[in-house]
Amino acid sequence: MGHFISLMLILGMLGFINACADNADSRPNFIFKPAPSPGAALKFKDKVVTEGELYRGAESDIFEAEMKVYEIKMNKLNAFLMEKFMEADPKKKGLSNDEYLDKFIASSVIIAEKDVDKLIVERSIPKEHINDQMRERIKKFLAMEKKKEVLEKWLNEQTKKSPVEVYIAKPNWPVFDIPIEGAPYSGASDAKVTLVEYSDFQCPFCAKGSQIVAELKKKYGNKLKVVFKNFPLPFHKQAMPAALAGLCANEQGTDKFWKMHDKMFGDQSKLEIADLKATAKSIGLDTKKFDDCLDTSKYEAAITKDMEQGQIIEVKSTPTFFVNGRIINGAREVEFFSDLIDEQLAK
Repeated sequence: MGHFISLMLILGMLGFINACADNADSRPNFIFKPAPSPGAALKFKDKVVTEGELYRGAESDIFEAEMKVYEIKMNKLNAFLMEKFMEADPKKKGLSNDEYLDKFIASSVIIAEKDVDKLIVERSIPKEHINDQMRERIKKFLAMEKKKEVLEKWLNEQTKKSPVEVYIAKPNWPVFDIPIEGAPYSGASDAKVTLVEYSDFQCPFCAKGSQIVAELKKKYGNKLKVVFKNFPLPFHKQAMPAALAGLCANEQGTDKFWKMHDKMFGDQSKLEIADLKATAKSIGLDTKKFDDCLDTSKYEAAITKDMEQGQIIEVKSTPTFFVNGRIINGAREVEFFSDLIDEQLAK
Protein backbone atom coordinates (compact mmCIF):
# COMPACT_ATOMS: atom_id res chain seq x y z
CA MET A 1 0.00 0.00 0.00
CA GLY A 2 2.84 2.41 0.89
CA HIS A 3 4.52 1.88 -2.50
CA PHE A 4 1.20 2.50 -4.25
CA ILE A 5 0.67 5.80 -2.40
CA SER A 6 4.20 6.90 -3.30
CA LEU A 7 3.51 6.07 -6.94
CA MET A 8 0.31 8.15 -6.86
CA LEU A 9 2.23 11.12 -5.43
CA ILE A 10 4.89 10.84 -8.12
CA LEU A 11 2.24 10.63 -10.83
CA GLY A 12 0.48 13.66 -9.37
CA MET A 13 3.73 15.63 -9.51
CA LEU A 14 4.34 14.38 -13.03
CA GLY A 15 0.92 15.62 -14.07
CA PHE A 16 1.65 19.05 -12.64
CA ILE A 17 5.03 19.24 -14.38
CA ASN A 18 3.53 18.08 -17.68
CA ALA A 19 0.79 20.68 -17.42
CA CYS A 20 3.46 23.39 -17.14
CA ALA A 21 5.78 21.98 -19.80
CA ASP A 22 5.95 23.50 -23.26
CA ASN A 23 7.35 20.35 -24.84
CA ALA A 24 4.40 18.16 -25.88
CA ASP A 25 6.76 15.22 -26.47
CA SER A 26 7.25 14.88 -22.69
CA ARG A 27 3.59 13.98 -22.15
CA PRO A 28 2.06 10.46 -22.30
CA ASN A 29 0.84 9.53 -25.77
CA PHE A 30 -2.89 9.30 -25.06
CA ILE A 31 -5.51 9.02 -27.80
CA PHE A 32 -8.80 10.41 -26.53
CA LYS A 33 -11.85 8.78 -28.13
CA PRO A 34 -15.51 8.14 -27.28
CA ALA A 35 -15.94 5.02 -25.13
CA PRO A 36 -16.70 1.90 -27.22
CA SER A 37 -19.13 0.72 -24.52
CA PRO A 38 -20.76 2.12 -21.34
CA GLY A 39 -18.32 2.17 -18.42
CA ALA A 40 -15.18 1.71 -20.53
CA ALA A 41 -12.26 3.88 -19.37
CA LEU A 42 -9.31 2.88 -21.59
CA LYS A 43 -7.88 0.19 -23.82
CA PHE A 44 -4.48 -1.23 -22.93
CA LYS A 45 -2.87 -3.86 -25.19
CA ASP A 46 -6.23 -4.69 -26.79
CA LYS A 47 -7.94 -5.12 -23.42
CA VAL A 48 -10.70 -2.70 -22.39
CA VAL A 49 -10.35 -1.56 -18.76
CA THR A 50 -13.60 -0.50 -17.10
CA GLU A 51 -14.09 2.53 -14.89
CA GLY A 52 -14.75 0.16 -11.99
CA GLU A 53 -11.35 -1.47 -12.43
CA LEU A 54 -9.52 1.79 -12.97
CA TYR A 55 -11.06 3.76 -10.10
CA ARG A 56 -10.97 0.96 -7.50
CA GLY A 57 -9.67 2.40 -4.24
CA ALA A 58 -10.57 5.97 -5.20
CA GLU A 59 -14.38 5.65 -5.33
CA SER A 60 -15.08 7.83 -2.30
CA ASP A 61 -12.58 10.54 -3.37
CA ILE A 62 -14.18 10.71 -6.81
CA PHE A 63 -17.67 10.81 -5.29
CA GLU A 64 -16.70 13.63 -2.91
CA ALA A 65 -15.31 15.64 -5.83
CA GLU A 66 -18.44 14.99 -7.93
CA MET A 67 -20.63 16.02 -4.98
CA LYS A 68 -18.75 19.33 -4.67
CA VAL A 69 -19.45 20.02 -8.36
CA TYR A 70 -23.10 18.99 -7.85
CA GLU A 71 -23.44 21.31 -4.84
CA ILE A 72 -21.96 24.22 -6.83
CA LYS A 73 -24.53 23.60 -9.58
CA MET A 74 -27.40 23.34 -7.08
CA ASN A 75 -26.32 26.53 -5.32
CA LYS A 76 -26.36 28.32 -8.68
CA LEU A 77 -29.79 26.84 -9.41
CA ASN A 78 -31.15 28.01 -6.04
CA ALA A 79 -29.73 31.50 -6.53
CA PHE A 80 -31.26 31.66 -10.02
CA LEU A 81 -34.69 30.61 -8.77
CA MET A 82 -34.62 32.99 -5.79
CA GLU A 83 -33.89 35.91 -8.09
CA LYS A 84 -36.62 34.90 -10.56
CA PHE A 85 -39.24 34.44 -7.82
CA MET A 86 -38.30 37.83 -6.32
CA GLU A 87 -38.56 39.53 -9.71
CA ALA A 88 -42.03 38.02 -10.20
CA ASP A 89 -43.33 39.81 -7.08
CA PRO A 90 -44.73 43.30 -7.86
CA LYS A 91 -43.55 44.45 -4.39
CA LYS A 92 -39.95 43.99 -5.59
CA LYS A 93 -40.17 47.03 -7.89
CA GLY A 94 -37.43 49.55 -7.09
CA LEU A 95 -35.83 47.32 -4.43
CA SER A 96 -32.52 45.50 -4.59
CA ASN A 97 -32.49 41.78 -3.80
CA ASP A 98 -31.01 42.48 -0.35
CA GLU A 99 -33.63 45.16 0.38
CA TYR A 100 -36.45 42.80 -0.69
CA LEU A 101 -34.97 40.03 1.46
CA ASP A 102 -34.79 42.24 4.56
CA LYS A 103 -38.24 43.78 4.06
CA PHE A 104 -40.39 40.84 2.94
CA ILE A 105 -38.59 37.56 3.72
CA ALA A 106 -36.30 38.07 6.69
CA SER A 107 -38.07 40.94 8.49
CA SER A 108 -38.62 38.71 11.52
CA VAL A 109 -34.89 37.96 11.95
CA ILE A 110 -33.76 39.56 15.20
CA ILE A 111 -30.61 38.49 17.02
CA ALA A 112 -30.77 39.06 20.78
CA GLU A 113 -27.85 39.30 23.19
CA LYS A 114 -28.86 35.94 24.67
CA ASP A 115 -28.34 34.38 21.21
CA VAL A 116 -24.80 35.75 21.19
CA ASP A 117 -24.19 34.41 24.70
CA LYS A 118 -25.47 30.98 23.67
CA LEU A 119 -23.07 30.73 20.71
CA ILE A 120 -20.14 31.85 22.88
CA VAL A 121 -20.87 28.97 25.25
CA GLU A 122 -21.48 26.44 22.44
CA ARG A 123 -18.22 27.34 20.66
CA SER A 124 -16.24 27.62 23.93
CA ILE A 125 -14.90 31.05 22.93
CA PRO A 126 -12.36 32.19 25.59
CA LYS A 127 -13.51 35.10 27.77
CA GLU A 128 -10.41 37.14 26.91
CA HIS A 129 -11.55 37.18 23.25
CA ILE A 130 -14.98 38.57 24.03
CA ASN A 131 -15.41 42.30 23.45
CA ASP A 132 -17.92 44.59 21.72
CA GLN A 133 -16.31 44.02 18.32
CA MET A 134 -16.41 40.24 18.73
CA ARG A 135 -20.04 40.30 19.89
CA GLU A 136 -20.98 42.37 16.84
CA ARG A 137 -19.22 39.89 14.54
CA ILE A 138 -21.09 37.02 16.20
CA LYS A 139 -24.37 38.89 15.82
CA LYS A 140 -23.76 39.39 12.08
CA PHE A 141 -22.85 35.72 11.69
CA LEU A 142 -26.03 34.60 13.46
CA ALA A 143 -28.13 37.01 11.39
CA MET A 144 -26.63 35.63 8.18
CA GLU A 145 -27.33 32.03 9.27
CA LYS A 146 -30.91 32.89 10.23
CA LYS A 147 -31.50 34.73 6.95
CA LYS A 148 -30.21 31.72 5.07
CA GLU A 149 -32.66 29.53 6.97
CA VAL A 150 -35.72 31.72 6.28
CA LEU A 151 -34.68 32.19 2.64
CA GLU A 152 -34.53 28.42 2.15
CA LYS A 153 -37.97 28.12 3.73
CA TRP A 154 -39.28 30.87 1.47
CA LEU A 155 -37.88 29.16 -1.64
CA ASN A 156 -39.47 25.90 -0.51
CA GLU A 157 -42.86 27.65 -0.30
CA GLN A 158 -42.41 29.22 -3.75
CA THR A 159 -41.53 25.91 -5.40
CA LYS A 160 -44.57 24.26 -3.82
CA LYS A 161 -46.74 26.84 -5.58
CA SER A 162 -44.69 26.63 -8.80
CA PRO A 163 -42.92 23.23 -9.04
CA VAL A 164 -39.55 23.25 -10.84
CA GLU A 165 -38.26 20.33 -12.92
CA VAL A 166 -34.52 19.87 -12.41
CA TYR A 167 -32.34 17.98 -14.90
CA ILE A 168 -29.05 18.14 -12.98
CA ALA A 169 -28.03 14.54 -12.24
CA LYS A 170 -26.97 13.69 -8.70
CA PRO A 171 -23.73 11.64 -8.53
CA ASN A 172 -24.14 7.93 -7.87
CA TRP A 173 -23.09 7.02 -4.34
CA PRO A 174 -20.42 4.28 -4.29
CA VAL A 175 -21.60 1.23 -2.32
CA PHE A 176 -19.15 -0.79 -0.21
CA ASP A 177 -19.57 -4.23 1.30
CA ILE A 178 -19.00 -3.75 5.04
CA PRO A 179 -18.04 -6.78 7.17
CA ILE A 180 -20.02 -6.44 10.44
CA GLU A 181 -20.17 -9.96 11.84
CA GLY A 182 -19.42 -9.96 15.58
CA ALA A 183 -19.37 -6.17 15.88
CA PRO A 184 -21.45 -4.48 18.64
CA TYR A 185 -24.76 -3.16 17.34
CA SER A 186 -28.08 -1.72 18.47
CA GLY A 187 -31.50 -1.79 16.84
CA ALA A 188 -33.24 -4.63 15.04
CA SER A 189 -30.88 -7.20 13.50
CA ASP A 190 -33.02 -7.26 10.34
CA ALA A 191 -33.50 -3.48 10.03
CA LYS A 192 -33.85 -2.22 6.46
CA VAL A 193 -31.09 0.34 7.00
CA THR A 194 -27.72 -0.33 8.62
CA LEU A 195 -25.49 2.52 9.79
CA VAL A 196 -21.88 1.44 10.35
CA GLU A 197 -19.55 3.81 12.19
CA TYR A 198 -15.75 3.54 12.18
CA SER A 199 -14.65 5.52 15.21
CA ASP A 200 -11.90 6.42 17.69
CA PHE A 201 -12.79 7.00 21.36
CA GLN A 202 -10.14 9.72 21.76
CA CYS A 203 -11.15 11.65 18.65
CA PRO A 204 -13.16 14.84 19.47
CA PHE A 205 -14.95 14.72 16.12
CA CYS A 206 -16.00 11.15 16.94
CA ALA A 207 -17.56 12.39 20.18
CA LYS A 208 -19.66 14.75 18.08
CA GLY A 209 -20.40 11.84 15.74
CA SER A 210 -21.64 9.76 18.67
CA GLN A 211 -24.14 12.53 19.52
CA ILE A 212 -25.40 12.52 15.93
CA VAL A 213 -25.78 8.73 16.02
CA ALA A 214 -27.70 9.03 19.32
CA GLU A 215 -30.13 11.44 17.66
CA LEU A 216 -30.57 9.08 14.70
CA LYS A 217 -31.18 6.11 17.02
CA LYS A 218 -33.83 8.12 18.84
CA LYS A 219 -35.44 9.25 15.57
CA TYR A 220 -35.55 5.89 13.77
CA GLY A 221 -35.65 3.32 16.59
CA ASN A 222 -35.64 -0.25 15.31
CA LYS A 223 -35.83 0.93 11.69
CA LEU A 224 -32.10 1.59 11.98
CA LYS A 225 -29.39 -0.90 12.90
CA VAL A 226 -26.28 0.87 14.25
CA VAL A 227 -22.98 -1.03 14.12
CA PHE A 228 -19.78 0.14 15.82
CA LYS A 229 -16.35 -0.60 14.32
CA ASN A 230 -13.06 0.39 15.95
CA PHE A 231 -10.53 2.54 14.10
CA PRO A 232 -8.12 3.88 16.77
CA LEU A 233 -5.72 6.34 15.17
CA PRO A 234 -2.02 5.75 15.97
CA PHE A 235 -1.40 9.30 17.22
CA HIS A 236 -4.18 8.93 19.84
CA LYS A 237 -2.32 7.00 22.55
CA GLN A 238 -5.44 6.25 24.59
CA ALA A 239 -7.57 5.21 21.63
CA MET A 240 -6.43 1.56 21.50
CA PRO A 241 -6.92 0.92 25.26
CA ALA A 242 -10.36 2.55 24.99
CA ALA A 243 -11.23 0.36 21.98
CA LEU A 244 -10.14 -2.69 23.96
CA ALA A 245 -12.25 -1.53 26.89
CA GLY A 246 -15.30 -1.26 24.67
CA LEU A 247 -14.96 -4.82 23.42
CA CYS A 248 -14.21 -6.13 26.92
CA ALA A 249 -17.47 -4.53 28.03
CA ASN A 250 -19.25 -6.01 25.02
CA GLU A 251 -18.12 -9.44 26.21
CA GLN A 252 -20.51 -8.99 29.14
CA GLY A 253 -23.45 -7.86 26.98
CA THR A 254 -24.16 -5.48 24.10
CA ASP A 255 -26.00 -3.14 26.45
CA LYS A 256 -22.80 -2.93 28.53
CA PHE A 257 -20.83 -1.98 25.42
CA TRP A 258 -23.14 0.95 24.69
CA LYS A 259 -22.98 2.12 28.31
CA MET A 260 -19.17 2.01 28.14
CA HIS A 261 -19.31 3.69 24.72
CA ASP A 262 -21.43 6.57 26.05
CA LYS A 263 -19.26 7.03 29.14
CA MET A 264 -15.99 7.14 27.16
CA PHE A 265 -17.34 9.61 24.60
CA GLY A 266 -19.05 11.58 27.37
CA ASP A 267 -15.72 12.37 29.04
CA GLN A 268 -12.66 11.84 26.84
CA SER A 269 -10.36 13.03 29.63
CA LYS A 270 -10.90 9.70 31.41
CA LEU A 271 -9.35 7.15 29.05
CA GLU A 272 -6.33 6.10 31.11
CA ILE A 273 -6.32 2.43 32.16
CA ALA A 274 -7.31 3.28 35.74
CA ASP A 275 -10.15 5.47 34.47
CA LEU A 276 -11.41 2.73 32.13
CA LYS A 277 -11.48 0.25 35.00
CA ALA A 278 -13.32 2.74 37.20
CA THR A 279 -15.87 3.33 34.43
CA ALA A 280 -16.38 -0.42 34.02
CA LYS A 281 -17.12 -0.70 37.73
CA SER A 282 -19.54 2.25 37.61
CA ILE A 283 -21.69 0.59 34.93
CA GLY A 284 -21.92 -2.69 36.80
CA LEU A 285 -19.45 -4.90 34.96
CA ASP A 286 -17.78 -7.94 36.47
CA THR A 287 -14.58 -6.03 37.27
CA LYS A 288 -12.28 -9.06 37.56
CA LYS A 289 -13.37 -10.37 34.17
CA PHE A 290 -13.12 -6.88 32.63
CA ASP A 291 -9.70 -6.14 34.16
CA ASP A 292 -8.27 -9.47 32.98
CA CYS A 293 -9.63 -8.83 29.48
CA LEU A 294 -8.18 -5.30 29.33
CA ASP A 295 -4.81 -6.18 30.91
CA THR A 296 -4.21 -8.98 28.37
CA SER A 297 -5.32 -6.86 25.36
CA LYS A 298 -7.65 -9.74 24.53
CA TYR A 299 -9.30 -8.08 21.52
CA GLU A 300 -6.29 -6.34 19.97
CA ALA A 301 -6.29 -8.71 16.98
CA ALA A 302 -10.00 -8.06 16.39
CA ILE A 303 -9.41 -4.29 16.46
CA THR A 304 -6.47 -4.58 14.07
CA LYS A 305 -8.70 -6.59 11.73
CA ASP A 306 -11.36 -3.84 11.91
CA MET A 307 -8.74 -1.30 10.88
CA GLU A 308 -7.41 -3.41 8.01
CA GLN A 309 -10.92 -3.99 6.69
CA GLY A 310 -11.64 -0.27 7.07
CA GLN A 311 -8.61 0.69 4.98
CA ILE A 312 -9.79 -1.62 2.20
CA ILE A 313 -13.13 0.20 2.03
CA GLU A 314 -11.47 3.64 2.04
CA VAL A 315 -11.73 4.61 5.71
CA LYS A 316 -9.04 7.28 5.97
CA SER A 317 -10.14 9.26 9.02
CA THR A 318 -12.57 9.19 11.90
CA PRO A 319 -15.45 9.22 12.13
CA THR A 320 -16.40 7.52 8.88
CA PHE A 321 -19.94 6.24 8.40
CA PHE A 322 -21.63 3.90 5.96
CA VAL A 323 -25.40 3.95 5.39
CA ASN A 324 -26.26 0.69 3.65
CA GLY A 325 -22.69 0.72 2.35
CA ARG A 326 -22.78 4.36 1.21
CA ILE A 327 -19.84 6.28 2.67
CA ILE A 328 -20.14 9.52 4.66
CA ASN A 329 -16.88 11.13 5.75
CA GLY A 330 -17.02 13.10 8.98
CA ALA A 331 -19.71 14.14 11.44
CA ARG A 332 -22.18 15.73 9.04
CA GLU A 333 -25.44 17.29 10.24
CA VAL A 334 -28.32 15.00 11.25
CA GLU A 335 -30.36 16.13 8.23
CA PHE A 336 -27.65 14.89 5.86
CA PHE A 337 -27.84 11.40 7.38
CA SER A 338 -31.65 11.52 7.52
CA ASP A 339 -31.96 12.29 3.81
CA LEU A 340 -29.94 9.18 2.92
CA ILE A 341 -31.64 6.98 5.54
CA ASP A 342 -35.11 8.07 4.38
CA GLU A 343 -34.11 7.37 0.78
CA GLN A 344 -33.04 3.85 1.73
CA LEU A 345 -36.19 3.22 3.83
CA ALA A 346 -38.34 4.26 0.88
CA LYS A 347 -36.84 1.63 -1.41
